[in-house]
Amino acid sequence: MNWFSKGKAALMLAVLIAGVAIWQWSAAEAPLFENPDTVVATEPLPAQFFEHEVSPVLTKRCVVCHACYDAPCQLKMTAPEGIARGANKEKVYEGTRLTAAQPNRLFIDAHSEDAWRKRGFFSVLPDEDSDVVQETQTSVLAQMLLLKRANPQPDTTHLGDGFDISLNREQQCPTLDEMGRYIADQPLGGMPYALPNLNAEEELTLLRWLQHSAPLPESPSLDEKTVAKVSELETWLNADNNKAKLSARYIYEHLFTTHLYFDGLSPEGETPQFFNLVRSATPPGKPLSVIATRRPFDDPGVERVWYRLQPVFSTIVSKTHQPYVIDDDLRAKWQAWFVDADFDVPALPSYKPDVAANPLTSFTLLPVKSRYRFMLERAQNTIMGYIKGPVCRGQVALNVINDRFWVFFVDPEVAASEELNEFYASQRENLHLPAEKDSTALAVSWVKYARRQGEYMRARTAFLNEAFKQGEHLGLQSVWAGDGKNTNASLTVFRHFDNATVVKGMVGNPPKTAWVIDYALLERIHYLLVAGFDVYGNYGHQLMTRLYMDFLRMEGESNFLTLLPPETRRTQLADWYQHAGPELTDYIEGDINSFEQDTGIEYDSGKPKGELYLLLASYLKHVQPENTGLHSDVLNEEQLAALATIDELPAQQATIMPEITMIMVRSDEKPEDFEVFTVLRNSAHFNVSSLFEEDKNRDHANDSLTLVQGFLGSYPDVFWLINASDIPQVVKQLSEVKNESDYQHLLDKVGVRRTNPEFWSFSDELIRWSEARYPVDGGLLDYNRLEDR
Repeated sequence: MNWFSKGKAALMLAVLIAGVAIWQWSAAEAPLFENPDTVVATEPLPAQFFEHEVSPVLTKRCVVCHACYDAPCQLKMTAPEGIARGANKEKVYEGTRLTAAQPNRLFIDAHSEDAWRKRGFFSVLPDEDSDVVQETQTSVLAQMLLLKRANPQPDTTHLGDGFDISLNREQQCPTLDEMGRYIADQPLGGMPYALPNLNAEEELTLLRWLQHSAPLPESPSLDEKTVAKVSELETWLNADNNKAKLSARYIYEHLFTTHLYFDGLSPEGETPQFFNLVRSATPPGKPLSVIATRRPFDDPGVERVWYRLQPVFSTIVSKTHQPYVIDDDLRAKWQAWFVDADFDVPALPSYKPDVAANPLTSFTLLPVKSRYRFMLERAQNTIMGYIKGPVCRGQVALNVINDRFWVFFVDPEVAASEELNEFYASQRENLHLPAEKDSTALAVSWVKYARRQGEYMRARTAFLNEAFKQGEHLGLQSVWAGDGKNTNASLTVFRHFDNATVVKGMVGNPPKTAWVIDYALLERIHYLLVAGFDVYGNYGHQLMTRLYMDFLRMEGESNFLTLLPPETRRTQLADWYQHAGPELTDYIEGDINSFEQDTGIEYDSGKPKGELYLLLASYLKHVQPENTGLHSDVLNEEQLAALATIDELPAQQATIMPEITMIMVRSDEKPEDFEVFTVLRNSAHFNVSSLFEEDKNRDHANDSLTLVQGFLGSYPDVFWLINASDIPQVVKQLSEVKNESDYQHLLDKVGVRRTNPEFWSFSDELIRWSEARYPVDGGLLDYNRLEDR
């Protein structure tokens, strides 16, 4: 039960807000809000006020925009430590910087308010040492809330010219001393920005907390069962021999972005306790001393590294959440791959960049089959790391892939053969990765890496032409079938401009392209885009990463092409790379990608790619995820069928739709019951090899839509709310959309815009639904990309 009733909250807030009209003026500053003494400030806060009252408001109204590196002003409100850290004027996503920026990772790079102040962060909470009577006078956060109350959200369909919600907008990050000028210059800049006001009770809760100096709680403690599980895993990871040390290093460098949790510790349907795997200077049983390096393979600077579990007490947000369960089955496999496997480690590898940045160099003593099996076991998580790993806005890496494609894997018995291992060893000089350069790199270095990649591809083609003369390894049997039970055997990647989503299975209609990934490619993508990528790096570092990924993408596509008839491969590749620049000629027409052996697959139609997709679907049918089709207790079969036709709408409608549309469909009989669906626009491109001006490469005539059940994606562009009985009519209206005006008329009927007075109640329903439906995999959506259409 809330501490104040809604009526009392409204009354007290009215008294509090009456003081908003009082202004202070000085010669140098514009007005700053001043609040009168009220009964709100005199009543003491009850115990656990933050946990029970404040935290729910911050989570549902603030964290939905203030999380990860793309949080405005770096104000990360997912944890008390982030709130105490405050804001910073520097932008993390700054692609033009000439030198690398200072990393400012919460829970890693600093651990106290004083340390963060030295790094350029300023407080948004009340200043306890100030002589000002009203705490809200010394709080940026309070001033932002009161500014919103004084200038509420316009009661209009659209936001209007007073708001800038563009992705790369200039950020306004005023300190307390600058708040007066900000209030005068940005009257519509109160919080929540470009979203409806908080209600009276929510505002009162936050202002009471701020008027009492905004006390923050200590981190909670773990229960005994969880502590025992942590101790058991840390003991296993930190065994005192070189074999264990090398294995733990490998595991850490591949799981440092994931949220680990233990099976069976939480009741069914509840969110488990998550952990980050970190390097520590202190052993198990001692307080953590996190080793803060830019990359997980950088020299730790200590004699002995300890691999520890750091509890995650922050709010879980979808855009960074990679859940990874530790259960008995996985532990048994780790034991087999890393402890019982027959290999020796006479000496541990160096942390020098030219060694540590490339797993094909640093982990040569670990059996390739163990390494590959480790990544395949949770392949969705491995691929998801490219999307959610060190970044939450990944245009540098993601404008290098198509909007939707399928991913398959080479069978471990083929990919980890002794002959292939010897081949990889012979290619050591050609397999260097840009990550071996520091975060302030020169983009011209790319020429060297491009030449080496070309040499590797020529050598690889020659090796395959010699090894597979009879085509015996080029049939479906060379594709990993998930060992008959692992649903990670096929994946679908949805790309949404600068973010993406990875799901299990072959979702949607057959895509334009597909990848087949072998061990070496899987490792190099991980070390290029996850372990080796520095979001704080300079322009050269980020440019090299983007350019190099072109080659790795084409390598995966080329693996897929080897399953097609030889005479169709060049034609297919040319179709994928229409209007490509001259830098790709050697790949499309030359000798770099000239594998000409037969596939071992007999084709019966004149459309081999489509036929191959069908063959793969049949081959992998036993490991496709269950319930991939549409189903509902709220919708009848006719309504589901009508909704499903969205998948077949032509490009004209697809192009007008945003990238991610989330639809809530209410039951007509019981409005409290609803289903959620997501419509994704697949933006077609003539090719995805162009570095700049992506719009010029768009192939709008081949845009398409994919409808899936539930949430898919972390950054919705628009919300729809419709009744089940209205589905046929709404889908018909969508099918008749010809232009932007038609689309806006549709949104007038079904859209829940930023300006909708019921926006927050709608959002709360979605959050409750997500928490119940996805207690482990789910997390808060991000509202920074919501459109104003």
